[in-house]
Amino acid sequence: MNVPHEMFRSVSIEDLLVKSDKVAHVQVGNNLEHALLVLTKTGYTAVPVLDPHYKLCGLVSTTLILDSILGLERIEFERLEERKVESVMRQDVPRMKVRERMDRALELMINHPFVCVESESGVFEGILTRSLMLKHVQKETILKQLNKK
Repeated sequence: MNVPHEMFRSVSIEDLLVKSDKVAHVQVGNNLEHALLVLTKTGYTAVPVLDPHYKLCGLVSTTLILDSILGLERIEFERLEERKVESVMRQDVPRMKVRERMDRALELMINHPFVCVESESGVFEGILTRSLMLKHVQKETILKQLNKK
């Protein structure tokens, strides 16, 4: 990707990161009813799934949950309580390490609204959102235009 490097020279992934304690998530072992409640209450379409050591295991989404309870003739809501998050979560998560280059984050965000960020040891650090990246680009563009005047 050919991104103007000056836009990201002064910023790191940590600078734009939504820290893990501010990110809605569910735990491996939670049932689908709990996950659907988290998704509905937050208004998000997907949230990270973490293990007891806060390592990223996958993502669960409203679509994955609803697909898992669709029967042939009806939605089987009773399955929400019996099925676990890990039975439906996506494991191919857009992720990167906290020290990686910002241009890699941009590449991942072409197809994903957010990227999960991990420490070098795999602990979930937070998310980098497309929205925050675009706000940064907009701010840098405005600053660049003001400096030209």
